[in-house]
Amino acid sequence: MSAEEVGRIAGERTVRRLNPRQLETRKAPVVYEPRTARSLLGHFAGAINGASIARGTSFLKDKMGQQVFGKGITISDDPFKARGGGTAPFDAEGTGAEYLNMIEDGILGHWFLDGYAARELGLTSNGRARRSGSSTSPGATNLTLQAGEKTPEEILRDIGEGLLVTDLIGHGANGVTGDYSRGASGYWVENGEIAYPVSEITIAGNLKDMFLNLTPASDLDERYAVATPTVVIEGLTIAGS
Repeated sequence: MSAEEVGRIAGERTVRRLNPRQLETRKAPVVYEPRTARSLLGHFAGAINGASIARGTSFLKDKMGQQVFGKGITISDDPFKARGGGTAPFDAEGTGAEYLNMIEDGILGHWFLDGYAARELGLTSNGRARRSGSSTSPGATNLTLQAGEKTPEEILRDIGEGLLVTDLIGHGANGVTGDYSRGASGYWVENGEIAYPVSEITIAGNLKDMFLNLTPASDLDERYAVATPTVVIEGLTIAGS
């Protein structure tokens, strides 16, 4: 993308955000742009971290082999992805890495395991040790929520009315219970199209329900180690004025 194109997009985004409104509290579908949807995938990665599972501090600790996302959803972790931010044939402990579908058809299939977490759980490391200073802990390599079939424009038309989130504030997700609450801003959608900018609102729900009600769009952005398309989640609480 050229510098001129970047500047044009930034200018258009700025103008569209002028004079934002507040919303009255309600339940509605919430659409996350890829940039904000990556945070949802980050919450999922934390919940399937083997160290958290071994400590019993994850809201997904009892969900192995169960439906965690909707049918048809795949979340892969690929240590061999070309030019990926987390690409490496071995992990920080020298264990050979392997391609894994953490979620396949919505079902949870794996934890992220280094040697220590694997021993605590009576399992075998799957090459997910990540180094932090002098120690290691389990983590993702190149984690991707695979694209769906509908374009973002079709998603907006399908919901009719709801919230399009472009920015999130704070870190309001409880890894033990799954309770989720984030400050947000973006646009209110009416009749399937952006109507006006909104700010000073809070999105609330529980990640267990949010994952089950998540639908990905077709615009997968693969430039990052955590990669997602636009996603829509039904039935979230939007707290406003």
